Amino acid sequence: MYLSRKIRKKDFPNEADGAILKEKSKTDEMFGEELLMKEIKEKGYAKLNLSIDVMGVRDDGYHEMCMVMQSVTLHDDVTITLTDDGQFTGESNRGFIPNDQRNVAVKAAMCFAKAYDMQGQGVHIKLHKRNPVCAGLGGGSTDAAAVLRGLNTLMGKPFTLKQLEEIATQVGSDVAFCVAGGTQLATNRGEVMTRLPYFGDHPVVICKPYFSISTPELFKQIDARKNKCRPDTDGIIQALEEGNTSGVICRMYNVFEDVLGRRTKGINEIKRALMNHGALGACMSGTGSAVFGIFPDEKTAKDAYYALRKRHQEVFLCKTCDRIPE
Repeated sequence: MYLSRKIRKKDFPNEADGAILKEKSKTDEMFGEELLMKEIKEKGYAKLNLSIDVMGVRDDGYHEMCMVMQSVTLHDDVTITLTDDGQFTGESNRGFIPNDQRNVAVKAAMCFAKAYDMQGQGVHIKLHKRNPVCAGLGGGSTDAAAVLRGLNTLMGKPFTLKQLEEIATQVGSDVAFCVAGGTQLATNRGEVMTRLPYFGDHPVVICKPYFSISTPELFKQIDARKNKCRPDTDGIIQALEEGNTSGVICRMYNVFEDVLGRRTKGINEIKRALMNHGALGACMSGTGSAVFGIFPDEKTAKDAYYALRKRHQEVFLCKTCDRIPE
């Protein structure tokens, strides 16, 4: 799809959802209309897997996934700036993150440009990372989704969120969920989204141990496993529809925890620590290695946060959050 029109302030009657627009140009002397400056700030919200199941290997070589996913307020700050040089570049406060198309945020900008005629404009992306990497929290995917939302706003919102999700599938499987977030069921390769009733606002503590876990290795182990326990996805969906928080939490389950091997002890220790400090339930997110706990109130969550900080460097206090409005 290719769309083109001039961007003017009248195209933005309201401030973008959670975004900050900056005006840099002065006046279009010919038309006497103020033009918007070409920069926007978005938040890249981390995601949790309330449940995750691997149904098998597809004909295309990917795995058939079934996941109940949830956004949390832990986020990266993403600044998207339109440039006149036609280049797609990035920078971040983490030196090991590439600044070219190997960075999924830059790749997302390039995919957006293919779907929309940006008239030779380039994009520069500045990331201020808070979300831990290699943690199962969608760290790169959430930045890519923020770039898609930001560019969509700068261009006058030519795409709906559903259309942005379609563009997101060209970037990575988790990116589609991160476009709107909230509480959703992800199927197929993880890119087909079905909106679910919001889980509600709940305090969350996330703890990432010192080690990371190889995603390809976990999928190999999943393919080879013999005893296949599965999460009660239908039960979680029914509990969400009934507003039954405890019914959701008691069914949280991640099949990757069954094939962690030598990492099982470290993950279980964090889960136990979260439960011992008042979590209603605890689970590993994605392919790890981050573990999260859902808490009954902010005080209990804060006490658990400080307790885990004594033994772990990467511990985060946040809460669940609803989807981004259209």
